[in-house]
Amino acid sequence: MPRDINDDGPYRLSAAEQALHDEERRKLLDLNRAVRDIESELAGAKRLTRVRNTTFFVAIALLIGAGAWTVAVWEPSRFLKPDIICGALALIALISAFLANKALPVDSSLDEMEGNLDQHRDELRFLSALVRPGLAEQRALYREDVQALIENYQQDSRKYRRTHNSLQNLVMVGSAFTTTIAALDAKEPTWQNLSVLAISFAITVASMINGYYKFRERSYFLQQTADAIEEEANAVSLGVGEYSEFTPGQEQQALARFTQRVEALRNEQRRRQQQLDQPADQALPAGPPPA
Repeated sequence: MPRDINDDGPYRLSAAEQALHDEERRKLLDLNRAVRDIESELAGAKRLTRVRNTTFFVAIALLIGAGAWTVAVWEPSRFLKPDIICGALALIALISAFLANKALPVDSSLDEMEGNLDQHRDELRFLSALVRPGLAEQRALYREDVQALIENYQQDSRKYRRTHNSLQNLVMVGSAFTTTIAALDAKEPTWQNLSVLAISFAITVASMINGYYKFRERSYFLQQTADAIEEEANAVSLGVGEYSEFTPGQEQQALARFTQRVEALRNEQRRRQQQLDQPADQALPAGPPPA
């Protein structure tokens, strides 16, 4: 039977499929949002639980320690003050544990929240398998995920770098301070000796910090990269150098080359920065600045 020219069945079928696809995508977004909310609530509940348990055990340990000290000493003049301090600290810890326990959600326990999260994750996996985005959407999502991954790595790197630098500063200052105290013990404390020791201590700490962080090399490489990027910016603006071959109608090609060259300079700067952060016995020669 020939199809009627006014028959809009294919159009209505395509519209229904698109509506169904949009509805599934909305469900997928709602499930993603629900999973994130449950994960955030579960993380907060776990954090409050750790605070409650830790403060409770600290309070119990303080009370046990105060009782053991009282039994061991058994002199009011000696155990009264430590017992008062331990009792006050234990009271603060118990109040903190009570407040943390009060802030916990009362409608569900951690096991129920974890089970609810697992159920939502299973539903999300099943729906994600049914609603598979196109290649362009997958690439866009991957690009966004990569940006979040980069920020996560950078945040962790900054955290570990701060921890390492703090411990290294403590080692350097402690070494110089130990040497200063040893020299002070061997001499009679006069204002001349104290002045010399203070100046020596400051010079030792400054020298160790400058040798560890390499401020001069960092400044040199940063200035070198800034000058090179400025040179590229002037060249692309004036149409000279590497950009003299591009006509006014080829601005996009010139900007593409400019972006590529600037990114190469930034990558080189990051490589130098990583070499400066490495220990002296592992770092590769990075072209030290001239004297």
